Amino acid sequence: MNALPAAALAALALALLLVVQAEAADAPSPTEVEVCGVPAAKKRAALTGDDEEPDLQDKEHISISNCPKPPCRLRRKSTTVVEFRFTPDKDIKTLKNEVNAKILGIPFPFLGVDNTNACGQIFNTDGSKAPCPLKSGTEYVYKNKFDILEIYPKVKVNVHWALVSQNNERVLCFNVPAKIVG
Repeated sequence: MNALPAAALAALALALLLVVQAEAADAPSPTEVEVCGVPAAKKRAALTGDDEEPDLQDKEHISISNCPKPPCRLRRKSTTVVEFRFTPDKDIKTLKNEVNAKILGIPFPFLGVDNTNACGQIFNTDGSKAPCPLKSGTEYVYKNKFDILEIYPKVKVNVHWALVSQNNERVLCFNVPAKIVG
């Protein structure tokens, strides 16, 4: 590739990034955690009569490091830890992570986490490893971390995090507004 087309592509990418940043800064973003497609969480809410969204620091639900409430500030060149409890409503042979940041409705995968095997991040409630397969009706703890890379633009995003079974069904899913910062 000669220098002129490479420079033109770089300029085009920079222009596109600036447009996305400007539009994302103006885009409204939700201020609450949205739990999506989670039959077990819905069942628990129905049993307890608790239909409130989970607190981000409530270990019984969802915990995101350095984020007491949304929107979460995800600092570039740092690592964020995510932890939550879940109880599958059917046996699960395998799980994979589905993790992305939506900017203007377009999902951008979190590199190194999205589409990876999630079975290694599953623990029993006593802290011991719980390798797949997972049993229906048993409570598990998911723990994972991901790097906020320096190449990520400083923008408002909606982080989508899901565990997906071998049948491509979401076992647990949540969306949380965030902002990638310096």
